[in-house]
Amino acid sequence: MGTNTPRIRRHSLKYIVFYDAQCPFCYYLKKVLRRFDWRRIIKWVSIQEVEKNRNYPYLAGKSLSEEIHMLTRQGKVRSGFDAIRVLLIQLPPVSFLGLISYLPPLSMIGPAFYRWFSSHRYEWFGRYQTPRYK
Repeated sequence: MGTNTPRIRRHSLKYIVFYDAQCPFCYYLKKVLRRFDWRRIIKWVSIQEVEKNRNYPYLAGKSLSEEIHMLTRQGKVRSGFDAIRVLLIQLPPVSFLGLISYLPPLSMIGPAFYRWFSSHRYEWFGRYQTPRYK
């Protein structure tokens, strides 16, 4: 491959999105975005499940609780703002938002805004004691 990135086995040609099931904002965003997954190509896995079963070795050392992560069909791990825009492009009703996020102004400020928002989400939305999965 030429880089130090490990080769990752493809999972049924689905994208896997790793979300925080103790974050109310993350949980409800997942519920909304699932409705837009008309092609059923997104698999949602909570970071709490990842921490329990350790079936995702390519996530080792990643800041799962700080930002969303996604495994693409090509076996690449995306995170933060980059994961959000790749996710949005896959969902027909909101794919235009993903495309717009690649434009220079949003592409430049998007990652910083994402990190700021993510770092304050528990202050604003609280935190579930018990993870919510459905």
